[in-house]
Amino acid sequence: MIKISGLNKTYDNGFEALKNVDLEIKEGEIFALLGPNGAGKTTLISTICGLVEPTSGTITIGGYDHKRDYRKARELIGLVPQEIMLDIFETVWSTMQYARGFFGKKDDPALYEQILKDLSLWDKKDNKIQALSGGMKRRVLIARALTNEPKVLFLDEPTAGVDVELRRGMLEVVKKLKERGTTIILTTHYIEEAEELADRVGIISEGEIKLVEEKESLMKRMGSKTLKINLAEKIDSLPSQIEREGLSLSDDRNSLEYSYKIGANSGITSLLSDLKSANISFEDLDTEQSSLEEIFVNLVNE
Repeated sequence: MIKISGLNKTYDNGFEALKNVDLEIKEGEIFALLGPNGAGKTTLISTICGLVEPTSGTITIGGYDHKRDYRKARELIGLVPQEIMLDIFETVWSTMQYARGFFGKKDDPALYEQILKDLSLWDKKDNKIQALSGGMKRRVLIARALTNEPKVLFLDEPTAGVDVELRRGMLEVVKKLKERGTTIILTTHYIEEAEELADRVGIISEGEIKLVEEKESLMKRMGSKTLKINLAEKIDSLPSQIEREGLSLSDDRNSLEYSYKIGANSGITSLLSDLKSANISFEDLDTEQSSLEEIFVNLVNE
């Protein structure tokens, strides 16, 4: 759906916001673009959407060149920007009418009604934007972006400032859009959202794409699990027959922690057998798995 080749953006002051970006985004997938503040996420999205002029490189959207066939390319796009940019004196309903008319499409009240109900905004349809809370304004941004029935939807920090309940509702809307075949590019600081929604993850840092990988593959390759073994009695030190890489004794001497790579031979069976041989009994076992956030932090640090 989107193909980017050799994309660069250098500003007049010499700052390189994007450096030779190559990226392909598949039709119908949810692609999470992650990176620290200032990494180039918003610049990349703005360039694809035609809001920022690239220094060099090519972008195609649905097969249309974003410069040569810019009208056809942009007709496919819906954008939810990070900043709240709305006419505060317009109503929610008129905001959607204007947005759809901007793309030269006929008025469609039934579509507006469905979108507003999905986003829990139906009872606010006649309210002026200035009367809405920050979270509601952000939902209006999503509603506005959906009025032209885009094939590609960019969500740049869509749930910033939205309370937990409404955020959950908005994520359900994103899932429904994916089911309808919409291609979604998501940036977020709530990495648990990316972990829940994304098919693939791309990590950008200092204007460069550092990694693109299937989410499940990434978490399996770079993730780890920790087995916590609660002991029946304290022990002073690890007996030699159970010592191994990844195994440690807690400071209070009441439990053992064993870390191992996801997908690898865990060695848990042999560990438990060795505990029995060493006459060490335990009361409970518990496992924890590393999150996408932990993997992301480690990658960016590297």
